[in-house]
Amino acid sequence: MLHKNGTATGKGARQAPSSRPTIKDVAARCGVHPSTVSRALSPAMKHLVAAGVARRIRAAAAALGYQPNVTAAGLRTGRSGLIGVLAPDIADPGFPPILGGVTETLGAEGYATIVVDVGPDRSRQQELVDRLIARGVDGLVLATVALNDPIVGHCIASSLPVVLVNRTDAGRRLSAVITDDEAGMRLAVEHLASLGHRRIGHIAGPQHVSTGALRRAGFRVAAIRAGLPARSIMVETARAYTREQGRLAALRLLDRKIAPTAIVAANDLLALGAYDALSERGLHCPSDVSVVGHNDMPYVDMLSPPLTTVRIAQRKMGSQAARLLLDQIADPAARRERIVLEPSLIVRASTAPPKR
Repeated sequence: MLHKNGTATGKGARQAPSSRPTIKDVAARCGVHPSTVSRALSPAMKHLVAAGVARRIRAAAAALGYQPNVTAAGLRTGRSGLIGVLAPDIADPGFPPILGGVTETLGAEGYATIVVDVGPDRSRQQELVDRLIARGVDGLVLATVALNDPIVGHCIASSLPVVLVNRTDAGRRLSAVITDDEAGMRLAVEHLASLGHRRIGHIAGPQHVSTGALRRAGFRVAAIRAGLPARSIMVETARAYTREQGRLAALRLLDRKIAPTAIVAANDLLALGAYDALSERGLHCPSDVSVVGHNDMPYVDMLSPPLTTVRIAQRKMGSQAARLLLDQIADPAARRERIVLEPSLIVRASTAPPKR
């Protein structure tokens, strides 16, 4: 059956879809002005509304199924509510805790993150950054920057807030949150020296990134301070932070004329590779060779033997980076900062005195 205006009625007629609830609907249910609803539902402005009123508004919004119009809000504020995060390798178990710290802190302020896995082809980094900028992100967190990286100048030229995490650039032109890499190496070397080791090898990370270069430099300084003879300080550089590269570097150390009794790896994946190399050579850890990792990534305490490693505050690192980025978004002229977190040594069963 049709009305005169052509609208179908009756049992078989299709029902018109219900309209989406609006901010005015929420305001009407709560008996407040729409602007109060807007402030209560905005992470940046919720502090302007009494806590009890804000809770009532949030409950009403949930009951009505109200969802803020992010696009409209972006047009009003000039912000998208999105943050881009570039990861060096999303499969690396050490990165998720950092990402967790980033997303938790940003999420509490109403931001969502877009995570991009750069992978081994670093030449794509600028393209990926440009694509994120084109999507209107309000800022970037980069865990991929090399020591002398053209992406730093590119980001500065874009005038977009950018913070580095677990990386620093040689010129320190961008805010960064890192761990004290040299102190971490000192903890590892001093521990092994206290056990009686005099021949200590180092599997260094890639030298084009700050963690690889700073940890290698820190290892040499710590070994000299521990009084180790120069000929017993052995370094092999891994081309990437992977288990396979750790295995190859460890084999080179073990095949030296004077082999090390202990190995310090620049990260835990490289240490896993050292375990593989020892097994390949018919050696045991720690009775033949002690091994120390770096980062304390998830599950290294479940290895056989559990890995002694330098723990870095990964989640705190991510949270601090997010906080620095929020400060830059709020005040683009804010002073650039470099936060250095202290590491700690977690001693497990992969280290022991050397054989006499």
